[in-house]
Amino acid sequence: MPMFAFLFWDPTLILLAPALLFAFWAQMRVRSAYRAGLAVASRRGLSGREVAERLLSSQGLRGVSVRTTQGQLDDHYDPRNRTVNLSPAVHDRASLASLAIAAHETGHALQHAQSYVPLALRSAIAPTVGFASMLAFPPFFIGFLFSGVRMLMDVGILFFAGAVLFHLVTLPVEFDASRRAMALLKDGRYLEVDEAAGAKKVLDAAALTYVAAAAMSALQLLRLLVLRNSRD
Repeated sequence: MPMFAFLFWDPTLILLAPALLFAFWAQMRVRSAYRAGLAVASRRGLSGREVAERLLSSQGLRGVSVRTTQGQLDDHYDPRNRTVNLSPAVHDRASLASLAIAAHETGHALQHAQSYVPLALRSAIAPTVGFASMLAFPPFFIGFLFSGVRMLMDVGILFFAGAVLFHLVTLPVEFDASRRAMALLKDGRYLEVDEAAGAKKVLDAAALTYVAAAAMSALQLLRLLVLRNSRD
């Protein structure tokens, strides 16, 4: 029991505290901005689906389809089947949040069509990174506990470094998609001048969640390195 208590309560966990607080704040902010954005109707009166379809057409992306999902805040672009997937509230409603999120996911479709390097890199490493990050902790803690297999800690750190890379690559992908979204909405006159700030607030809040995820993964990697060095 003391050994497992040490693993769960070791002092290095304090390194994660800032990222945990930041992640909690980011989630609260994105939900607040999302709810506020949904409550404000767009003057153009177009649903998220209609905006996405019009933007895709205007950019010549005729092979990309718009679909609806079953959840909330699970909007995403899937490069494997070239689909813009929008949650029901975004897909069906004509709100500032719907326009902003639909345009953001269209931005990802445009990145894909233009072979945007960070998106291509993220898509390429995603399957491997997901598998490697799940395998990172078992070998690390086996190496941490047993001196004869210390090298396993290095294996775990190497695996987890892939997750950190994924989160870091995600940042330019998401920020660029939001930049494209605002440009598409403004150029297409989907937003009135006084509506732009509300749409941007939704996108900026969503971006914070990706920053929080990157910070969490980076600090977790730092924690593993500190634990590794403590065994030298």
